[in-house]
Amino acid sequence: MDAGIQKDKIKDLIAPMAGKLSPNLSGVDRHETIGIIIANQQPEVRSELKGVLDGLLRKMYDNEASDIDLGGPGCKGKVWYRIYGDKSPAKWSPEFTLTETDFLLHNIMMPSQRERLLKERNLDFSYSLEGGSDDDSFSNRFRANIYFDIEHLALNMRKIDNEIRPFKNLELHPEVAKALSLQYYKYGLTLVTGITGSGKSATLDTIIDANNRTVDAHIAIIASPVELIHRPKRSVVRHREVGRDVKSFKEGAVQSLRQDPDIIVIGELRDPETIMTTLEITDSGHKTFGTLHTSSAMESIERILGEIPVNEQNRVRTRLADVLTCVISQKLVPSLDGKRELAKEVLLVTSSVKAAIRNNNVNEIYQMLMEGGKKGMNTMEQDLKRLYDEGKISKEVAMNNANNKKRLSDLLSQDQFEHISG
Repeated sequence: MDAGIQKDKIKDLIAPMAGKLSPNLSGVDRHETIGIIIANQQPEVRSELKGVLDGLLRKMYDNEASDIDLGGPGCKGKVWYRIYGDKSPAKWSPEFTLTETDFLLHNIMMPSQRERLLKERNLDFSYSLEGGSDDDSFSNRFRANIYFDIEHLALNMRKIDNEIRPFKNLELHPEVAKALSLQYYKYGLTLVTGITGSGKSATLDTIIDANNRTVDAHIAIIASPVELIHRPKRSVVRHREVGRDVKSFKEGAVQSLRQDPDIIVIGELRDPETIMTTLEITDSGHKTFGTLHTSSAMESIERILGEIPVNEQNRVRTRLADVLTCVISQKLVPSLDGKRELAKEVLLVTSSVKAAIRNNNVNEIYQMLMEGGKKGMNTMEQDLKRLYDEGKISKEVAMNNANNKKRLSDLLSQDQFEHISG
């Protein structure tokens, strides 16, 4: 849809509604009133309003954007897209007023979601473009977050990649691949970690899909929100969204134990309760996967222990050593072709790693990572050097993304020295 036409359409739709807003309203009262006004609109009006937002989302497929942002003073009335890591306003973007984007965003919420937003000042949910068949619920999906920006609503949506990457593209050692498969390891905890936008969800979906294709099992996924939907292949696959299908990660995990699962996926280990519950259900003999916002295997272990009260840490340290199977920490780094490459640190939890965790010697694990190549282990620095050696990323990008810059510098210097000596 042309930007000018789109702008005219939203003005025509929202002007009558905005006219019902008292200029004296502010804060929560203002947003509650917008919710009431929206709820009283005819279905055709709400559908047209949704169509404006859907048109902006469809542009993401044309410009290969991963994210869209709009609303609130921070967007300056523009629609912003992140394309290959860089975020900027669309040149064709119409300019919206704050009131227009407030109505636009309230329109896509259910009353229960609006209630949660006004209470918590933040709302995570999944969103789908309207389609013509049931199969469309499996595609054109977005992970959405609505939040407050100086009393106005702001939105970020991330496009969910419907294309699951082949497992072989992760380029994992056979021993690591076995650790991720229910066929070889019937229980144990695997963590996929990284900062926001590092591709954790995509990697986890690839691992889930590999199990779905190869084992006869029941996979229970608890997420906030549910992103990619896995069609059942050889496994039964359940998707439970926090806030919609279940109240919390902890409740979802506990309830899943009564649903005969083989694999339990906890979308994010975000608080002590969820962490403790995840360790307990893994210890009960289940294969469990989860994510953390950490940038290395060592940091992931320290983060879990750091979330636990001091008087509980020794017990949790022992349990973590018993159940942890694998940690994949990753980053998406700018490549020389203008796109991005996956750099990853891989820890396979051997008996030596278990002993280091039990004895509170987590700092020893880095050396084990460096020397564990035969088992499929590597540090982030070793993988960045690999990408640099293969001509996929620049030296500057490698250094900027290293967790241990001195160690990467030493690896690169050692390589140059060996080249000269040879």
